[in-house]
Order: sequence, then C-alpha cells, then structure tokens
Amino acid sequence: MRAAVALRIDEKDPLSALEVRDGWPLPEVGPNQVRVRLAATTVNMHDLWALRGVGVHRESFPRVLGCDITGWDDDGNEVIVTGCFGDPDAGGGDETFDPKRALVSEDLPGSFGEYTTVPARNVLPKPGWLTFHQAACLNVAWSSTYRLLFTRGRAQPGERILIQGAGGGVSTAAMAMARAAGLYVIVTSRSEAKRQRAVELGAHEAIPTGEILREPVDIAVDTVGAATWRHSLRSVRPGGRVVTAGATTGSDTPLELPRIFFKQISIIGSTSGSRSDTTKMLRFMEAARLRPVIDSVHPLERIREAFARTLEPDLFGNVVVHIAAA
Repeated sequence: MRAAVALRIDEKDPLSALEVRDGWPLPEVGPNQVRVRLAATTVNMHDLWALRGVGVHRESFPRVLGCDITGWDDDGNEVIVTGCFGDPDAGGGDETFDPKRALVSEDLPGSFGEYTTVPARNVLPKPGWLTFHQAACLNVAWSSTYRLLFTRGRAQPGERILIQGAGGGVSTAAMAMARAAGLYVIVTSRSEAKRQRAVELGAHEAIPTGEILREPVDIAVDTVGAATWRHSLRSVRPGGRVVTAGATTGSDTPLELPRIFFKQISIIGSTSGSRSDTTKMLRFMEAARLRPVIDSVHPLERIREAFARTLEPDLFGNVVVHIAAA
C-alpha cells in the first residue's frame, strides 16, 4: 500500500524523516480488530512531536503516524474511529483511564496510509451529514475538545470561558462548541486577523495574547503551555478551573502554587475523547449544526506541505490530508 512513513526520529529537521512510499506492508487484522481503508486524515502536533522523538522509542521506527481515521470498513460502510484504544473495564467504565491505553498510531499503524487496523469497539458509523474531510477532524480536535469542555471541564451555560490561541483545530472546535452550549467565549491571539476570524466564528471577545481580561472567567482552556500558562491562572476567578490537554510551547513553567491554593483554583487534565464522548459529541454537533473549520486540504503525496502548514502563523482550523475517494 501507499503510505507516508516516518523513517526515524529527527529533532532538528523532523519533516526530512517523512517519506511517501509505495509497497508498504498492508496491516494485518488481529483478533477483535477491523481494517479501515482511509479516505482522509489530519496532521496534528502529536505527529510532529513523534517525529521529534517525544513519547516514542527509536526502535519503533520506521512506522506510520497519524491520529485521525475515517474511511470504509471491509464491507464498504463509511466509518469513523474514536481515538483512545483501551479497555473501559480497566478504567472504571472509561477507557481513557485504562493504564494500558494508547492513542491512535502508538501501538497500531496510524492514518498516514491507505489502510490501517483498529479495535472493533472504536469503529462508529460516519454520519451522513459530515463529509470525509470534516470527519477527519473529529478525533484529535473535536472529540478531545468535547471531553475537555464538558466531561472533564464541566462547562455550563452562562459561564465565561477563556480559550488560549485562536487558530488551531482544538481552539476552533472549543470556540464553536462553547458558543453553541451557551457560554460567553473569549479567545486570545497575537494575530489581529485571527482575532477577527474568531469573532466571525462565534467568539464574543478576541483579545491579544496576555492582555488582562475585563473580568475573570470561570474556565480557562490552555493547550498552549508555557507561553500562556501564567495568563490562564491569573484569568480565572476564585474557585475557577484551568483545563489543560497539551503544551505546544512546552511545559517548563512556574505552577504558582500560592495562587492556586489561596484562590482555590482547580487544575484539570484531559486527554483524547472516549467512545462515549464521541457519540455524545456527534449528537451535539448534529443538533447545533456544528462543522469543523478546515484550513486546507493536501494530497497524501504532499504530506510534508501539510505538516509545514500546521506551523504557519496564519493557520486557522484543521489541516486535512486527502487519501482516497470512494
């Protein structure tokens, strides 16, 4: 099969380690697994970090990365794949708490190829109201964000929410879902153009990164990390919460413990959405008529361009990789 193969870890020039190859071995289907022919996927920071050697072992290369899967099963059914592979019984009813859980592409082949195999319980029918390009955005950006906002963050209508960063897949998903759920949405960005687009997407306010808020928020969503963490902590009200699901600018930042305990701020971690999160999210998206924001679409043959696009300062939305048509 044709696949974009990560040949090695390269911390300084990660895209040089990515090569599109023909004749890559077709993944074998194991017990309780389903083979999926890919229609589309997306590029995420998780993939770039893996190429740089974060959270992976050198001996696991060469390998196929990629975390969003949508396409067809062997019977020709249109499907999507939820992103946390684990045993819900081992996690108290939630597979994301299974100590042996894995994300897509960590233990099984990822989505940067024509075929992959996934656990059968993670396969769901693709809704007809989503295109394949839209469905390719569901796992990392949308399902993870639904979990962050509602399952872990317990966001409520009428609350004020701060979303750090206005351009990526998670932030655009968070803006759309929070607005649809009745929250007052504030986003940050260094880019005036991105702030304007955020308002057009539904944000009530869009402010420069680091600017002091007119009044504190109930929730701060921070997947940026070191560059915005202090601002997030100082933007929530006493008793408020900061929800984190990533650290794209690094995790080396002061925790400011006195502020946390004196103001009784809750720090909440979140990860990839569960199967239950995904099914609830799909019902929410259909009822609210929400659709992912797509920045650009690239063919598999030009996947390096797709990776490069994720690093451009004017990125707004999800970077989709088109793999096959029906």
